Amino acid sequence: MTQATPFLMFQGGKGQAALDFYVETVPGSRIESVERFGPDGPGPEGTILRARAVIAGQKVMVHDSFITHGFDFTPSWSFFLDVDDRAAFDRLFAALSEGGGVLMPPDDYGWSSRFGWANDRYGISWQVNLA
Repeated sequence: MTQATPFLMFQGGKGQAALDFYVETVPGSRIESVERFGPDGPGPEGTILRARAVIAGQKVMVHDSFITHGFDFTPSWSFFLDVDDRAAFDRLFAALSEGGGVLMPPDDYGWSSRFGWANDRYGISWQVNLA
């Protein structure tokens, strides 16, 4: 069987903080397993070698890269969250955009009565839609 799983590669050891934030903020999220680099590396001890998590029902993998890359996350890949009430939309959008940046402020863009797009403080992009 072939299976595709989104893979989030963080730099600077931010993987655990990002996962903790997503589990705390996004309903339907949990950490399923975490493997860490040990004292023999090759990554910094305690950072994430491989983690499996569920974010809003979507299985993902997470890794803390010990190699500094000339690239990071871009908004061309994002989580799209359908939210069923206005209060949940407002709470999620505020939390996800805090410390990050707003790409499209919440508004009626014609395809949805309420839609917003933001980057979170860890560089992941989120489209939040009032379904």
